[in-house]
Parts: sequence; structure tokens; C-alpha cells
Amino acid sequence: MSYKLEYIWLDGYQPEPNLRSKTKIVPSEPVSVGDCPEWSFDGSSTEQAEGSSSDCLLKPVRMIHDPKRKNASLVLCEVLNADGSAHPTNIRGTFEDDPDLWCGFEQEYTIMSGDRPLGFPKDGYPGPQGPYYCSVGIDNCVGRDIVESHLDTCLEAGLQLTGINAEVMKGQWEYQLFGKGAKEACDDLWLSRFLLYRNAEEYDVTIELHPKPIKGDWNGSGMHANFSTTPIREQGGEKMITEICEKFKHRHEEHISAYGSDNDQRLTGLHETQSIDQFSYGVSDRGASIRIPVGTVSNGWKGYLEDRRPASNADPYKVVAQILDTLRS
Repeated sequence: MSYKLEYIWLDGYQPEPNLRSKTKIVPSEPVSVGDCPEWSFDGSSTEQAEGSSSDCLLKPVRMIHDPKRKNASLVLCEVLNADGSAHPTNIRGTFEDDPDLWCGFEQEYTIMSGDRPLGFPKDGYPGPQGPYYCSVGIDNCVGRDIVESHLDTCLEAGLQLTGINAEVMKGQWEYQLFGKGAKEACDDLWLSRFLLYRNAEEYDVTIELHPKPIKGDWNGSGMHANFSTTPIREQGGEKMITEICEKFKHRHEEHISAYGSDNDQRLTGLHETQSIDQFSYGVSDRGASIRIPVGTVSNGWKGYLEDRRPASNADPYKVVAQILDTLRS
């Protein structure tokens, strides 16, 4: 029986890559990702090659079940040059993995109907923020069927989503995804985004990851990155946690440069953010750059930390690479 493999990769567009995919038919279901063959694509159509030498290679690195198609899997790939070396756009291949790093991403996004968030009137705006966060009822909550469908698809695919909720702006939502291991956590976030975009096609809406899709007195969208290592989880202590936060403080500019474009529109010091040109950390402080959860403190300063700076459109590979490099410094 023929089997469908949906090869998924990140293109070369800047400042953030887009997801691309195409289907390969193989004679039978692969046992593991290592059984998926390499495949080529036209890099001149994805900003990854010149037309005179356009072949790029797809190297499968993560495979999950595709619940929406019969006899099919989703195969996330790294992009290689024709000679097998890592392509310059292959951020995943630029840092060493760390299975000890546990990551919990909070992916915020806005469901768009045309050029307006779902639930916004064609002219003007809905009522001010306040009643939409974690809301219920059609007056305040819109798009639940779209969100629930995405959640079910991700869970059926084996992705470790841990929750969903309506966010502060009308039409804005969030899902949380957990992963043990730096690269696998990032892989799964990209796969969840792929399913988010593909799921939206069924409802004739689009997904917006811009960190400030609506200007004015509205919350922006982030991709908060919760992280821990064995020492943070098991040893902890106020001294250790403070030293980690100080390391992040000294690398603030480097982090911001990797945490998504147009993030200055979101990190203003308002709407539960710290200003982009400042760094702060504090216990239970959602206006800080790094939030130290109260649960971490009450557990003897053991647990995890939350980096609240990454924008919703950030490349998780870049974010995690910065976190790892800072923790190792």
C-alpha cells in the first residue's frame, strides 16, 4: 500500500522563514525517521538557491503521524546544500542539542478574517480588553471551533500540547507545548505551527504571528519560553537562579536580535511586557523580561524560568540556541 510523507521545511525568507511542504509517495510506511529518504527541491523558488544551481536537499529529522490524511506522516526536514553540507538557512544545524533542556513554549497567535482579527467589526473596534481572556460565550469568545480542531489534531499527531486558552485581545489565542530536549521541542513547535496553518485553511481564515497585529491599546503576541535543566529542576537555590538571570541580562541585546522581528512594537513596557531596551527579572512579575514563577520560589527556588521576551513570530531554534549558549557560558 502506498504511503504519503509530507516533507516540511523552513525557507530562506527574512526576517523569519516560512513553512513549505510537499508530498512524497513511498511504497510503505517508514518505521522511523531514519527510513525516510532524502529528497530535493527547487531552492530558487524559496530564496535558498540561484536558478542556475537550484537543487537543495531535504534531510528528515522528525516524523509524526498525520491525523488529517490516511496513510500519511509529517516529516520535518533540515535543508542541506547539494553537496550535503548544512544550508545557511538551516539554523537547526548550527547548535549542539541538549536533551537535558526542557522547554515549554507559549505560542500566542491571532485568527484573522480578512485584514481584521476574528470578532472585530468591519469598521471600528470591539469593546476594550478585559472580558476576552479565558472567556466563554459568543459575545467575548470567537474561534473556539478552530482552536479545538487544532488542539485535537496536534494531540492525535503525538505532539505534547499541554493547554489552550483565549487571550487578552479578541480573536487572539494561545496554546502551550512542552518538550524534553532542545531540538525536539523546537521541532514540535514548528510542526504544531504547520498544523495550525493547515487547519485554518478548512475555516477560510488565516493565522497571524506578527507580535503586534493591531496597533493601539491591545496586547501583542509573544512566544514565552519556559526552560529548565537538571540543576534548575533539582538543585536550584536563590543564588543559582539569580546568577542565571544576571547571565541573561548581560546577553540581552544578543537575545533580542534573535527573538523575532517587529518585537519593539510589542515590548513597550505596557501590556504585560518590559521595554525592549531594558532588562529585568522578578518573582511572579509578568512585566519583567524573565519571570521567576512563584511555584519555583515556593519549591525551594527549584523548577523553571520563563523568558517573556520572544515574539510570537520568533524562530524557536534561534531562541533555544541563545538560551543554551547563555546557560553554558
